[in-house]
Amino acid sequence: MSATTSPDTAPAALAGPLVGADRLAAWRREGVVLFDASVGAHRGAAVRIPGARPFDLDGELSDHTSAVPHTMPGAWEFTEALRSLGVHDADTVVVYDAQGIYSSARAWWMLRAMGFGKVAVLDGGLPAWIAAGHPVELSPAAYDGPRGTFTARPRPGLIVDADAVAAALAAPAAAVLDARTSGRYAGTAPEPRPGLRSGHMPGAVSLPFEELQRDGGVMRPAHELRTEFEAAAGDRDRLYFSCGSGVTACVLALGATLAGYRDLAVYDGSWSEWGLPSGRPVVTGETLDESSLR
Repeated sequence: MSATTSPDTAPAALAGPLVGADRLAAWRREGVVLFDASVGAHRGAAVRIPGARPFDLDGELSDHTSAVPHTMPGAWEFTEALRSLGVHDADTVVVYDAQGIYSSARAWWMLRAMGFGKVAVLDGGLPAWIAAGHPVELSPAAYDGPRGTFTARPRPGLIVDADAVAAALAAPAAAVLDARTSGRYAGTAPEPRPGLRSGHMPGAVSLPFEELQRDGGVMRPAHELRTEFEAAAGDRDRLYFSCGSGVTACVLALGATLAGYRDLAVYDGSWSEWGLPSGRPVVTGETLDESSLR
């Protein structure tokens, strides 16, 4: 810590999973590792927050041997990827994306699932940073700094598979929350990926991730988030999250953490896996798709 940095603004004071743009600006010279986790059309954007490194969810930070997108790499692969990005176990990490809070929450949850605790999401992402008047710079092609010494230490239960979700759907104390749009949940809107069935898991509850945010991709206050989760899950406190490919499910995980929930899991394959033609049951509207049981 420098002599001019007060204790309540230093990276060591990371007190929760969110950090605002002004707080991050005060930290930039204090050794914070900053990641840009943008995906899709925002991946490799022309500008970045100065010094940000690419957390490439469409590239090396997904398991490309999987049949579905954005699944977690193994502990060894994750360790190598983070070391190649210069991360050390003692670092403080802040993650953002160019949409607000979208894919940055996925990077945050992955780091937590791999045993890294000092990580937060930039509230409002790159748009909030720019709106606050903070500087940007042209994005380089890749990080080319020194390697780090990070070692993944996976935490069981934070990332789960389809069998765990199927069990949760039948468990009275658990709730499975679906972060997709209400139209995709109901099966009235098409799936963006070909070959998937429409609808939702029987017993899953719709909670579109954007319901947890204000305009601009800023998370709502904790008490409002608690109200949303209690409306969706009732008094159930073991929460499982699903979406299209395991990305915006992590926005629900972020919101639930802010709301005070602690027993949380993200379904890695999400609808990209469950929605494939298979024996997994699917509900469209209120009617069970019985063909999925054959």
